[in-house]
Amino acid sequence: MNPTVTADNMNFIQRAFAEGGFVMYVIAVIAILAVFVIVERLMKLKNLAVDKKEFTDQIFRMVVSGDLRQAISYCDARPAPLTNTVKAGLVQAMNKRPDEEVQVAMDAAVMREMPKVEGWVSFLAVFGNVAVLAGLLGTIIGMIGSFRAVAAADPATKALELSKGISHALNCTAFGLLVAIVSIVAYGLFQHRIQKTENEVIETSMSLLNLVVANREKIKD
Repeated sequence: MNPTVTADNMNFIQRAFAEGGFVMYVIAVIAILAVFVIVERLMKLKNLAVDKKEFTDQIFRMVVSGDLRQAISYCDARPAPLTNTVKAGLVQAMNKRPDEEVQVAMDAAVMREMPKVEGWVSFLAVFGNVAVLAGLLGTIIGMIGSFRAVAAADPATKALELSKGISHALNCTAFGLLVAIVSIVAYGLFQHRIQKTENEVIETSMSLLNLVVANREKIKD
């Protein structure tokens, strides 16, 4: 005997999608995109992470000793927004450029590097808002379908038709809110990480500039 698949033996997620209608699939697409952005950013930020204390200790030691070539090579071995920004300033300092040009080079590097850190994070806020709106659309569609079905049904099936419509609406609402919460929380955490990285890059570049100014006479050719 072939088993018949019914709503009773479906698992919770399958039942939610079966009852929620096509809007559930729209929200699922948004969820997949949000998960893709979250995973991509987690991997990217992990690769771009630099031990700030160790890096600044090594770079500052090399600058104080006047060996900027070694400092630039040290930056090349660890490509990241922080190291690329510091390298931009070191190259100008090694070429005996004025302090203003060293600062401009590092400012330009910050503007060039930060988009690499931010990536598509801003889209998580968009996904969060769209998921809420899609859930609301599913809710309205479910309620409209419910009222129409109740109006056309005979008294014995009105309660069943009403419960189907309410189930459709609530599944869309719950799934939309779940995707929105995950997206917006991830957006907030990534924004905190991005701001922290930007602050570290700016702080380190300023410290480096002051160190180069104070040790220009030690710079080796």
